[in-house]
Amino acid sequence: MRNVVKIASKQENLREIEKLVDEFNEIEELDESLYGKVMLATIEAANNAIVHGNKLDPEKKVKVEIIKRKERIEIYIEDQGNGFDYMRIPDPTAPENIENIHGRGVFLMKQLSDEVNFYKNGTKVQILFKI
Repeated sequence: MRNVVKIASKQENLREIEKLVDEFNEIEELDESLYGKVMLATIEAANNAIVHGNKLDPEKKVKVEIIKRKERIEIYIEDQGNGFDYMRIPDPTAPENIENIHGRGVFLMKQLSDEVNFYKNGTKVQILFKI
């Protein structure tokens, strides 16, 4: 099972990502907890791609792909930005970062999923959920 959508980099298009996850869930019938984690991690990654990757440029696209394998769900989110140094993301739970409103998205994705990997200089993220 594979679902794919490409959206222009506008935050209101996150509704299309929600719809993609809902359609995937209708077929795969995920348990409620897993569905919530998949939805939240996917929306967070897509929002990061829109805002930080593509800098809200509606000419640039974000591609989201959800694939069901035998024992896992793979989610890929790719933007057309310049990438980022994903090895240097500050820990949002560190005392010096508690007040910072940025930097929580990747932390959240890692907390919700079983694995998060970055490719293409950080322009593509893979989020894995074991099932």
